[in-house]
Amino acid sequence: MKKGIVLLFAAAAIFCVILFSAVYLRVAPDNSVVIYISSEEYRVRFYDEELNAKFPDYDIQLERMPSGEQALRLMAEGFDTPCDISFELDYSFADLVEPYLADLSSFDFTKFADDAVLPGKKLLPELRNGGCIAINVNALVSRGLPVPVSYADLLNPVYRRLISMPNPRTSGTAYAFLKSLVNAWGEDEAFNYFDALHGNLLHLTTSGSGPVNDMIDGSALIGLAITSQAVTELNNGFDLEIVFFEEGSPYTFYGAGIIEGRQNREAVMNVFTYLNELLIPIDKALFAPEKIYRDRDFVVANFPTNIIYSDMSGNTSHERARLLDEKWRF
Repeated sequence: MKKGIVLLFAAAAIFCVILFSAVYLRVAPDNSVVIYISSEEYRVRFYDEELNAKFPDYDIQLERMPSGEQALRLMAEGFDTPCDISFELDYSFADLVEPYLADLSSFDFTKFADDAVLPGKKLLPELRNGGCIAINVNALVSRGLPVPVSYADLLNPVYRRLISMPNPRTSGTAYAFLKSLVNAWGEDEAFNYFDALHGNLLHLTTSGSGPVNDMIDGSALIGLAITSQAVTELNNGFDLEIVFFEEGSPYTFYGAGIIEGRQNREAVMNVFTYLNELLIPIDKALFAPEKIYRDRDFVVANFPTNIIYSDMSGNTSHERARLLDEKWRF
């Protein structure tokens, strides 16, 4: 008899735990929003602070990762991903990830520049991300080293282990550099160039922010870098110059999307709408002014003007996979 009562109480306790868990899992996600984000650390902090200040009753989690990793994770996780909002997804991965994203055509896409909008309207334009050559000119001069003025100059052995570059397998910025030279020079010449450049590299960083970070800690004096990050550190007092070689500034677009089904959750839509209407424009005004809007421009101190961009035609996931799988050796 006692054993039966004990079993009855145990069963009741287990039922209560299951019931509580079910209620918790049903209610808690309504106030939680998980964002996969591929921005630089200082921009992640900006978004994190602003979102949590605006929505103190929400549990908003920003998981930072390189853009390539974000795309791979979203493809692997599919509809079961813990991610609710994909932020700063490289357009070259768009057709691979879009099957898992919600239709955003109810948002106003007419405010964006034509070249920033993808036909599927599952990614809201968020960033035009240009690349530059960041150079610590004074440090080079103090060592008696020449200041490079072309990609060819970077092959000079005097720069051995003084150049930092991201890995195009994980970084959209790095792949933009690679694709821009493929388009400018042809595949063989471009890949031969990067094979030769590898001997002068400090290392390949996992994200586009790595080269400027290497310059800040003094381990590199030249970086194949993100222009907006280089400008931010320049404005923070770091000693660097921003240079564009003859082939122009490589660039790619990035967008923000919602995982299919999550658009039905109020918290997700509130956060996404706030990003679109307020935080993304503020991000342009503070850090990354390169043009995404049709009739709206931004000015950031020391940001280069009249930038000549590289030819980035053919920047698709198929082309990216082909070039990296067949020809990139590192």
